Amino acid sequence: MANFYKLVLNENMKIYRRARTWIMLSILAIVSILMPFVFFMADSQENPSVWEVSLLTMTFTFFMNIIFAGVIAADSVASEFSWGTIKLLLIRPWSRSKILLSKYISVILFGILSTLVMFGVTFLFANIWFTYDVGNTGLIPSSWSGMAYTLVILGCKYVELILITTIAFMISTLFRSSTFAIVLSLVVLFSKDIFLLLLNPDKYVWMKYVIFTQMDLRGYIDSPEGPGGSTLAFSLIVLATYYIGFLLLTWIIFNKRDVAT
Repeated sequence: MANFYKLVLNENMKIYRRARTWIMLSILAIVSILMPFVFFMADSQENPSVWEVSLLTMTFTFFMNIIFAGVIAADSVASEFSWGTIKLLLIRPWSRSKILLSKYISVILFGILSTLVMFGVTFLFANIWFTYDVGNTGLIPSSWSGMAYTLVILGCKYVELILITTIAFMISTLFRSSTFAIVLSLVVLFSKDIFLLLLNPDKYVWMKYVIFTQMDLRGYIDSPEGPGGSTLAFSLIVLATYYIGFLLLTWIIFNKRDVAT
């Protein structure tokens, strides 16, 4: 276990010793500071609360957060092949499965850190300029407390982050190209809503089984019925099936790949 901990630590060092990582975290922090300030300067008659401002800010910043986490995931395996360091990594006394797992854990840890930075900075600066008095924005249903609703939305968005980063990680492993992994994961992120518009699951029943349809769980907050009449349990099962399938495919390809090619 101690050796595996060192392996995970080594993968994290690879992520955080790159200037790009700190630039992305800095961008998240700066935007999370600026947006509450912009809402404050707007002098809106709606008088949003701390939680409403946090929710508004995270609607934009979490989108950036997903992109940044996808970039880290896309580079995790592909960069080893690009730099030729994969051979040096595999001759060490660790199995391929442990190496791959350590990389995936480091990607997930980055996603957790970036989310905490984004939420923490947003919440801190929202407290500076706003109060907890309920505003007139209508963003938070009256049946929910501001904190509960915001955290549930955050959880739903984090599920999407996990799926996008896992897709980027898989593509990075399969094609050994960080650029292709980034582009394809961004295509998934940007085009999923378009797919739903063109292929409405209420009309095309098979769309209920497509990952795009089930990635956004926020609809279940207001209604027990999701796209195409899906339930929350059904959506979670579909997402879990894809998630496990992505990880299995990544593991199989990485363990069978000839690094000499």
